[in-house]
Amino acid sequence: MSEPFAAAEPSPDPLSKPRAARLARAGLARMLAFRTSLRVARLRHWLAGRLPPRARGRLAENVRHAELAGLAFAFRARAVAIAVVALWLVVLVPWPRGLYYLAAAGLFFVLGTIPYALRRHRRAWTIKLAFTVLDVALMSAVIIVPPPAGLGIDWPIQTRLRTPEFLYVLLLLGEAALTYRPLAVLWTGTWIAAIWSLGVWLVYGREDTVRFVDAARDGAASAEESLKIFLDPAYVGLTPLWTQVIVTGLFTLLLAIAVWRGRGTMLAQVRAEVVRADLARYVSPDVADALAARAHAGFGAPQTRVVAVLFADVIGFTGMSEGLGPERAFALLGGFRERSCKVVFRHAGTLDKFLGDGFMATFGGLDGRGDGAARAIACALDLQHEIDAWNAKRTARGAEPVRVAVGVHCGPVVIGTIGADQRVEFTVIGDVVNVASRLQSATREVGGRILASDHCLAAAGPAAAGRFTRSLPLTLRGRSQPIVVHVAE
Repeated sequence: MSEPFAAAEPSPDPLSKPRAARLARAGLARMLAFRTSLRVARLRHWLAGRLPPRARGRLAENVRHAELAGLAFAFRARAVAIAVVALWLVVLVPWPRGLYYLAAAGLFFVLGTIPYALRRHRRAWTIKLAFTVLDVALMSAVIIVPPPAGLGIDWPIQTRLRTPEFLYVLLLLGEAALTYRPLAVLWTGTWIAAIWSLGVWLVYGREDTVRFVDAARDGAASAEESLKIFLDPAYVGLTPLWTQVIVTGLFTLLLAIAVWRGRGTMLAQVRAEVVRADLARYVSPDVADALAARAHAGFGAPQTRVVAVLFADVIGFTGMSEGLGPERAFALLGGFRERSCKVVFRHAGTLDKFLGDGFMATFGGLDGRGDGAARAIACALDLQHEIDAWNAKRTARGAEPVRVAVGVHCGPVVIGTIGADQRVEFTVIGDVVNVASRLQSATREVGGRILASDHCLAAAGPAAAGRFTRSLPLTLRGRSQPIVVHVAE
């Protein structure tokens, strides 16, 4: 993030220089305190199982995208089903009667294309549900009503209820299930039962229809008479209709439950991704991933691991901020933090915390890959390269270059969450942390930009040693025994 006010000349300040510097630092401190309180509030929302308003908006948007993807997939599945049925009709139905059914299949495709084209309309689901009714009506009419004269076989209309074509209507339930909407399944099943029942009842009520109820009025029919009635081409019974309605209802209910469960899984996945993305803005992404994956499995329990710790700090930031207002100092700090995050995450590190104008990062605490020292050294070198590239841009526009000091050490630490009920933090604790911090501070007196302990450089392997120009024993503050450190200029 580039600082938007860096190239502007500072405005005249009627205050004295010391007082102006104090006011600038106070303004920057207030901004940092506000950002910290916002971070705590977001984490508190997450830990309480709630989403902040912005995250809820992104959750709704992601769910909408998933539903649109479901509609698109349902349309493609519908198109494939129509193509398969059309090919089957070409093989099964003789011409020119097959042309009639192919035309019906084409109309059915058009009825699916219209709601698909309007899927982003604000009333897209109302349109889809309305066209579902038309789908059921069209398919039921094509099955029950004979083709026009000259195209069909001259059989009674009642015979069309004896074929298994009703199964085609149930394919609409499969399409509805692909939309992630249980309501769409229930709506489709209800209209299938209603429209198909209406069609059967209209045929049943025709004067030329033969029914068992008519025979019952004339007295009990014998087995031979009953068989004769059943085999009559004009016979229509209601038992198959009740069977179709009951099976349709059960199939609809079971499919709606399955879609409801699938939608719950989809919502959980979308919510987890939104939470992880939102949380990753306030904690390191690998910590966010671990929290999202193991939030209910004892995440953060203290354990001892060998971890590489990196401390980095902007040298002379207080002096630089004296000539800047709070906004420009904040922009400068934001630019440093953005570049630091990019480098740390590039090397799969954990950004433990920001420390004013510096930060602490760890490597190997969560992934257990065993190459934490090598990644920490590579991160330190890459960070200086990133700062050099940033300084080239700053110098070109007349801004003061930024100098960053880095200290790296590795060894056994205790890693886990620590804090109170109102505020917890995932961090590492141990002497390794203190040594890395003091190595970073010692860069001023040693004269290099990176100080790495001999133990860390040895653990990183010989490939990292070539970037360090000298070695020396160094007694750190608070320690009686010197350690060997390596310096990168």
